[in-house]
Amino acid sequence: MKRHLSECKFVLATDLDGTFLGGTETDRAALYGWIEAHRATVGLVFVSGRDPEFIHQLCGSGTVPWPEYVIGDVGTTIAHVTPGRQIEPIEALENEIAARWNNSGSSVKSALNKAPGLTLQPTEFRYRVSYDYDPEQFNPEVSKTVEAMGLDVLISDNRYFDVLPKGVSKGPSLLRLLGHLDVPEGRVLSAGDTLNDLSMLVAGTPSVAVGGSEDPLLDALPQKPHIYRAQGIGAAGILEAVAHFDLHPTPEKV
Repeated sequence: MKRHLSECKFVLATDLDGTFLGGTETDRAALYGWIEAHRATVGLVFVSGRDPEFIHQLCGSGTVPWPEYVIGDVGTTIAHVTPGRQIEPIEALENEIAARWNNSGSSVKSALNKAPGLTLQPTEFRYRVSYDYDPEQFNPEVSKTVEAMGLDVLISDNRYFDVLPKGVSKGPSLLRLLGHLDVPEGRVLSAGDTLNDLSMLVAGTPSVAVGGSEDPLLDALPQKPHIYRAQGIGAAGILEAVAHFDLHPTPEKV
C-alpha cells in the first residue's frame, strides 16, 4: 500500500545485526509477518552500520521485509527505497554529512595506516572509514589522533572501530529523517543492541535495548521511562517493546 511514513500509526526504526536479525527463526518470522500484515499502518526504517548493498541483498532474498527508508553506514547514509527497490540517498539530508566529512577518507587511512589493533575493512564507504578492532593490541592514543582531525570515533561490539564525521551517528541522522518526513517522534520505536545504537536509543523516541544487548550499551543507557530494556532476544524484544509502549496492536494485543 502506498502511503507516506507520516501517515503510519507506528514506525519501527531498527538496527539489523543482533536486533531485527536477532533471535530465533520463529521470533523473526513472527515479527516480519506482523509487519507485512500491517504495512498500511506500520512503517519500517533500517538504522544500521551496514551499507546499502548489503541491505539490498538482504531484502532481495525475500525473507526480510523491505524498509521504506535506510539510515546506513552508522548514520552517514540517509536514503529512501524506490518503487523499483533501489536504495537512493536523499541529497538534501546528506549535504551536511558530506560537508562535515570533507573528503577525509584518504587522510584518515594515511594517519591510521600502521595503527596497532586496527585492520581496515575492504569496503569503500562514502563518508566514513571503518576498521576491525582488536582491543588487546589497540593504542588509545589513536582515538586522540582522529579527534584532532575534527572527526569522531565510535567503538562498538568490542570489535568495530568507525571514524565518522563530527556529530554524525545513528541518532542525529534518524532525527533528521523524521523531521524531513514530519513523523512525530512519539510514534517511533528505536531498537538496538550495541554501543553504536546508543545515540539512537537516547535521541528521544520510545526505544528498546533488546535482550542480549552488549553490557557497554546497557551501562551507558540512562534509566528513563521511554527507554525499555527487553527480555526477548532480538526480534522478540522488538515486539515486546511495541506492546510495552502500546504503540500498535501486536499478536498478543489485537
